[in-house]
Amino acid sequence: MGAPAGALPPAPSAIIGVAGEDGAVIRVRRHGNPRGNRLIVSHGNGFATDGYAGFWSRFLADFEIVLFDARNHGWNALADPPGHDYAHMARDLDRVRDAAAAEFGEKPTAGLFHSMSAQAAMLAALEIGWRFDALVLFDPPNNPAAGHPARAPMVGYLIMLVAWARARRERFADPAELARDYAATRAGRSWAAGSHLAVAQSVLRHWDDGWVLRCPPELEAAMYEQGINLDLWPPASAFAGPVKLIGADPARERPDPTALSNQALARDGSYDYLALPGAGHLLQLEQPVACAGAVREFLASAGIR
Repeated sequence: MGAPAGALPPAPSAIIGVAGEDGAVIRVRRHGNPRGNRLIVSHGNGFATDGYAGFWSRFLADFEIVLFDARNHGWNALADPPGHDYAHMARDLDRVRDAAAAEFGEKPTAGLFHSMSAQAAMLAALEIGWRFDALVLFDPPNNPAAGHPARAPMVGYLIMLVAWARARRERFADPAELARDYAATRAGRSWAAGSHLAVAQSVLRHWDDGWVLRCPPELEAAMYEQGINLDLWPPASAFAGPVKLIGADPARERPDPTALSNQALARDGSYDYLALPGAGHLLQLEQPVACAGAVREFLASAGIR
């Protein structure tokens, strides 16, 4: 069981501040069963981890859940300077992992990361070192090298997202207004009931007489733009532990380009791979039960229960 999609997340049992190398503070929250093994969870670009509660709340009874939002997202204040790039986010993720171990004790730890945070986790594992007992990567929007057949669709997709983010509306009367906007999009029509409001509440902060996006549109656009030439196409053998790649469905009508990219990455890199039937890029918002089930199956195979 888990929280219904759209329900407010439970109050954390602990909150700690983790300083990045440049002083940016990441607010890390602890939930769940303190006697269980640890799951560290984060989100995709422009979102926030509380909006994924319909997914991660399904582990509360059995696991200790450590949540964090990427810098300049969610619970975090805007950093000055923002340091809004993959290099900082990879190092932030590594510091969060160390801080959780220092504050709550060392224990078997798996990372569950989506999209932008999945890419940050890959970079951290490759450039800093393998620090988890297992990683689950949900549909990272990786872009292969020039000449690869999956590159052109991904470049076009990321260029489109850059333009969309730069033109994105920033102010709303209340979270319900943004929730209605999400529900009206092609991608949002597939979200589980209630997820639209949960996400809207997690990405907005009250400001004057209205609400504004916590992550400014220009910073969201910057991450999509950086993704075009991120050069992140490693084989599974580059990681020193078990990795599960869970991607959007490349067989569905009008598949997201990320679905085709992850299918190609899995084939090229010999990953333990699941294409979630019917899913688009926002898998945990669309199919939280199926995503949680796939995670549990993989974690059990890796000896993390």
